[in-house]
Amino acid sequence: MTQHLADRAQPSSDPAQATPWWRDAVIYQVYPRSFADGDGDGMGDLAGIRGRLRHLADLGVDAVWLSPFYASPQADAGYDVADYRAIDPVFGDLHDADALIRDAHDLGLRVIVDLVPNHSSDQHEWFQRALRQGPGSPLRDRYHFRPGKGTDGELPPNDWESIFGGPAWTRTTNPDGTPGEWYLHLFAPEQPDLNWENQAVRDEFRSVLRFWLDMGVDGFRIDVAHGLVKAPGLPDMGRAGQLELLGTQVLPFFDQDGVHEIYRSWRKILDEYPGERIGVAEAWTPNAGRTALYVREDELHQAFNFHYLTTPWDAAALREVIDSSLDSMRPVGAPTTWVLSNHDVVRHRTRLGGGLRRARAATLLMLALPGSAYLYQGEELGLPEVTDLPDEVRQDPAFFRRDHPAGGQGGLRDGCRVPLPWSANGPSYGFGSGGSWLPQPADWGRLSVAEQTGDPSSTLEFYRAALALRRAERALGAGEGVEWLRAPDGVLALRRRGADGSAVICAVNTTGEAVEVSSLLPAEGRLLLASGPLPDPSPSAVLPADTTVWWRA
Repeated sequence: MTQHLADRAQPSSDPAQATPWWRDAVIYQVYPRSFADGDGDGMGDLAGIRGRLRHLADLGVDAVWLSPFYASPQADAGYDVADYRAIDPVFGDLHDADALIRDAHDLGLRVIVDLVPNHSSDQHEWFQRALRQGPGSPLRDRYHFRPGKGTDGELPPNDWESIFGGPAWTRTTNPDGTPGEWYLHLFAPEQPDLNWENQAVRDEFRSVLRFWLDMGVDGFRIDVAHGLVKAPGLPDMGRAGQLELLGTQVLPFFDQDGVHEIYRSWRKILDEYPGERIGVAEAWTPNAGRTALYVREDELHQAFNFHYLTTPWDAAALREVIDSSLDSMRPVGAPTTWVLSNHDVVRHRTRLGGGLRRARAATLLMLALPGSAYLYQGEELGLPEVTDLPDEVRQDPAFFRRDHPAGGQGGLRDGCRVPLPWSANGPSYGFGSGGSWLPQPADWGRLSVAEQTGDPSSTLEFYRAALALRRAERALGAGEGVEWLRAPDGVLALRRRGADGSAVICAVNTTGEAVEVSSLLPAEGRLLLASGPLPDPSPSAVLPADTTVWWRA
């Protein structure tokens, strides 16, 4: 069994160490296909990640979250799992996974792996046997098979739509060649939804949890955590139109109360293991209050704050979502999480408008907030969204259902998944010796790790400085609230206080013009970090447009 990080932890008299690691952790998402290629086949893999772990340790993050690497036909980049206990050969094998976990722990990095419990691959042994055995097979109860409507069952069982566009149902063919039942897939047809009312499904995933915990992982990011339980009887929605993952509508297949019983049983398993292993919910809910239900004391530890991610660059809107996020988590005693980018959304440098300057300002605001922050690979390099990929190279399954109103950024999620540049030149800018599975822009080299390292004005060094300060300053990261300061229109100003009596002011100018802020930043303090250049000689007097500063108060 892989040695766990906590097994080597030494007792500390530092009171800061009394806080569970996950409450204020900075967690870095690795998308394995696109991080680093160790074997030169053009696809990222576990060996490539292992060889680049030092970059993450030097960056200053606390943990690494790995998107799926399980055995999979790759219909949805690994989110269609055929075997939850095996590594897909494109990424390596279980020995590679074991070595990666060991190396990460040696560097002081914890490892969180993706778990995909809402659906399996259509190539999973269970689903294939269910197809072969036909209607009435007990294995079909592990999924949602239903007879169709209409005279000959030619219509889907209900009116549900796939998040990827089009109907959420696909009709099967019986073993004798006749048209058969339909099966539910809230995402791609290659991703049939599992039936969590079936005891065998619940037992299987408890076993899967133990398998990876025994391997030494520090926790799980739970994909579509809100989707496992469907409303009894699978009722019609009663309306047409494409669904959104994050909306105010109540849906019969998302955020059903029955999911919480599942996570209470998982929490008991996590608590059996040493080292504070955690569960993180990817839960798209109608409001922050519903999200908080996933992180009650006996359920999961964290939930992604998608309400923050989808907030525009506007001072009033940001203050409102920060307050509502903190207020919703406080009654359940869970930390708030903050995230700006991930593998499913347009990178925030592009999405927020305003380019790199605004992206850096948004990052410095996020890292000043209490709770845990998530970074997506490449944002520390200031990577923009790649918006001009030719159709023939795209692999997002929603793109191929574009005749329907598709989910997932209209089927254009490949733009945030382009492989990272590590060096200024070479066939894939250091990603690997055999090119890259998605083409990289011609100017990718200037954004590479090698080019930015040591340049004090680079985005990479900016991230390293911000994370080092966040760890050193007791007033940042930890805690449960912020103190808002009076500020000019378009400016956010908040004070964070540490248990040691220290204080840091974070001021953010979201406007397009420089703003006088001398009254916010006391002259007896000092500048800790700015997201962009400040005017000389009085940086405390004027805050330029799209700029954030941290000021020791």
